[in-house]
Parts: sequence; C-alpha cells; structure tokens
Amino acid sequence: MKKRKKQYSEEFKQDAVNYYYSSGKSMKDAADDLKISSSSLNNWIQSAKSNDGIVEHRGSGNYSSDAEKEIARLKKELRDKEDALDILKKAIGILNED
Repeated sequence: MKKRKKQYSEEFKQDAVNYYYSSGKSMKDAADDLKISSSSLNNWIQSAKSNDGIVEHRGSGNYSSDAEKEIARLKKELRDKEDALDILKKAIGILNED
C-alpha cells in the first residue's frame, strides 16, 4: 500500500522555519519537536533562504498555476485514452487471427 505524503500549510512551514531560527536548537531537534522530518525542515529553510526569508508554498499538486494543473489533467486524460486505444487494437488483432 502506498504511503500518502503529508502536506503542511504555508503558515506551518513558515512557523517551523521561524521556530528553528529562534530556538537555537539543531535542525534534528527542532524537527523532532515539531514532529516532522529533518529533511522537510531543511527543504523549507533552503526555500526561505532563497526567497528573502519566506517559504515558497505551491499547495497540493505542486502546480504553479491553474493552467499547469489543467494541462497535467489533460495529459493524463490523453494517456488514458491512448492506453485504451492500444488495448482495443490488440484485441482486434487477436480476434482477427482466428
């Protein structure tokens, strides 16, 4: 069974980075206090460093715009249709062999 990735709000990420800087604790200890992985905290800190102290947050799906989200949806729909067409072609080929 696939484990679902936990998603955190923009406010939580920013608060976690602020907590790390204000606590004076190591990254691992701060992450343990917040019950998050140290790699997540590190990613948020790096994001804040490169964005003037603000953690970049794009929400679920990681699309920077609605247009990109729609494009991804349409690409998936196209892949599904192409897969269905391939299956039908194979079925026709099998039925025509007899």
